[in-house]
Amino acid sequence: MGSAHSSHKLTYADYVRIPDDGKRHELIDGVHYVSPSPVTRHQRVVLRLAHLIAGYLESHPVGEAFVAPFNILLSKFDIVVPDLIYLANEHAHFLTDKNLQGPPDLVIEIVSPGTKRRDEHLKRDLYERVGVGEYWLVDPKRNIVVVYRQGKSGFKLPQLRSAAAGHVLRTDLLPRLRIPLKHLLA
Repeated sequence: MGSAHSSHKLTYADYVRIPDDGKRHELIDGVHYVSPSPVTRHQRVVLRLAHLIAGYLESHPVGEAFVAPFNILLSKFDIVVPDLIYLANEHAHFLTDKNLQGPPDLVIEIVSPGTKRRDEHLKRDLYERVGVGEYWLVDPKRNIVVVYRQGKSGFKLPQLRSAAAGHVLRTDLLPRLRIPLKHLLA
């Protein structure tokens, strides 16, 4: 599903008035985007990732992970609902009882046909601009993960990880975590 076009930018005040209809609602630069509920494979991948990251965080309590639906306020015009995020303990001050008000350290989106362009362009640009440490785009259809990491002036060139090549996903944010893509994207 796409966006609702309007000449006026929506804000967080508008966002909180959107009825809860079971769909994912986001604002990117004040434009309202709606996504349907994810498909089965998408949910399996999110659950595997959440399980692996939560298990890691139990034995290495360096932060917290959250799964959708969980609102991330990046500005009054940018409210996103990523599939999964990690927030390091040193950024816990961004957490409120209702949402996260600042950039997470890691954002993970599972690509689906209806959100692919938004995830690859609009959200990638937004996450780069607000200082998200890492952005993972998991593409279950192609069995790959594209990893963007912040550099001195924005995201560095992306790294492509493939299940077919036997790659293992790693991040300095969670130093001992190893995610075999063959398992994740099975």
